[in-house]
Amino acid sequence: MDLDVQSYSLGHLGIVAGIFDTLKIGEVIDEVMPKQGSKNLPHSTIIKAMILNGLGFTHQRLYLFPNFFMNIPTEKLLGEGIDPSDLNDDVVGRTLDAIYKYGATELFNQIALHVMGQFSLGTQLIHVDTTNFSVSGKYENDAPDATDSIRIAFGHAKDGRTDLKRFVLGLVTNQVGLPLFTKAFSGNESDKNSIIYMIRKAQHSLDFDDKAYWVADSAMYTENNIVLLGTDTKWITHVPATVGDIDKLLNADLDFSPSTDPRYAFHVTDLYYAGILQRVVVVWSEEMKTRNEQTFERMLQKETVKAEKELKKLMGKKFACVPDAENEAKIWASKLPYHDLKDIQIIPVTEKVEKRRGRPKKNEPINLRFKIEGRIEINEDVLAEESKRFGRFVLASNDVSLDPELMLKYYKGQQTVEHGFRFLKDKCFHVSEVYLKKEERIEALCMIMVLSLLIYSFAEWRLREKLKETGKTVPNQLNKPTQRPTMRWVFEIFMGVIQAIVIESGKIIKVSVNLSGPQKTILLLLGQECKNYYGMN
Repeated sequence: MDLDVQSYSLGHLGIVAGIFDTLKIGEVIDEVMPKQGSKNLPHSTIIKAMILNGLGFTHQRLYLFPNFFMNIPTEKLLGEGIDPSDLNDDVVGRTLDAIYKYGATELFNQIALHVMGQFSLGTQLIHVDTTNFSVSGKYENDAPDATDSIRIAFGHAKDGRTDLKRFVLGLVTNQVGLPLFTKAFSGNESDKNSIIYMIRKAQHSLDFDDKAYWVADSAMYTENNIVLLGTDTKWITHVPATVGDIDKLLNADLDFSPSTDPRYAFHVTDLYYAGILQRVVVVWSEEMKTRNEQTFERMLQKETVKAEKELKKLMGKKFACVPDAENEAKIWASKLPYHDLKDIQIIPVTEKVEKRRGRPKKNEPINLRFKIEGRIEINEDVLAEESKRFGRFVLASNDVSLDPELMLKYYKGQQTVEHGFRFLKDKCFHVSEVYLKKEERIEALCMIMVLSLLIYSFAEWRLREKLKETGKTVPNQLNKPTQRPTMRWVFEIFMGVIQAIVIESGKIIKVSVNLSGPQKTILLLLGQECKNYYGMN
């Protein structure tokens, strides 16, 4: 009997491919970026392959692209007749070029519109934010004849790497973290400009709930942006202390009303800024107060050490007269932010006119000089005034009827987009390994990164919704039942799932093995498209 058995690691990749199919992403790509030439693979297939690579969590970099597919069921995931050797750097490069030519943001808009048309994702809260990715090396747009793509440039280093150039990635998500709009920007683009750009563009490109709130961090809160948004677009943001009377609010003696959550309290007022009436809420947070106190204590210790060193230098100086010494001590003390100079004494000292060794001889001329002596002490009044700010931050909205509890709840949802950025920067997520030297391709790659986030976030959202609807659970990392698993954990659950190919007398039989009860439950809830990749009817 002629028998041949082959096995490939399938793992969680069938879920990734299944969600890609569920969202009909390939259909959208084929419609707007049709296949060119009979021998070329469709761009949709290459993009699907890139997403599988990016969400593979196998520590393979994108430039090892063909290697990634050597031990997985490539034909099963991408289509009959597709071989790993078909997925080389040149093929990937051509698809990235095609994405840039069509427009990376425009392509993602088309996909997002199609997804929003299929599923009720919810757009009551829209979160907007930016992050940046540092890169090294020289890029083609450093040349004089550069294209109109983004520029890799020095800018605000959110990762602290001021020595590296970077590019900015902007993201718009709904309240559960599903990305709905994305745009890459040059590395030196201001958040104040990029955030308002994304809000305006997303409003024109997508269909949002008429009563949606746009939520952003303090970069949005500028006079120009507030005027542009007007009164029809409802927004919530964190207000920087540098604006108007906000600094006074942070330091004032205020009456706070307790929240239903004992960790918070509110002081509500209204103000006009940029000609727009706004509801302003000073929020007191117990957790933030604790963090502020700890941070301030560390800073105060550093300031005390610094002040003591500087005082030692000051006390080592000699002055020609008492007024000079007193004036110097007064000027030095005035620059201390948190300390006072106490027990000041001006001490006379003598020194020889001629700088020679030994004690002065009888009748040898000497100069009378004066030195400062004293000690530093923490200014408790300044500390008490400073401590008023601890735990306080200010939120604002142009919806003056918005309840402060809701305003805080909506603003805290901003963490969803921050979670997305952390996902994209995760070292296990290797589409984020930006090695490309053409800035146009980096711009296209940003879209692939966010498209991968869309698939990951949608799978997580859908599974949680289905678990809630059916009352079913899956085991968490501690083997306890949960209805809110992370998709990262679900991917871990599928480790070890393989596809076996049995060839017997020319007959090919493909089966997925090692499916456990929890795995079958997950596939059942995620839908038929995911089940197909694991041989489940």
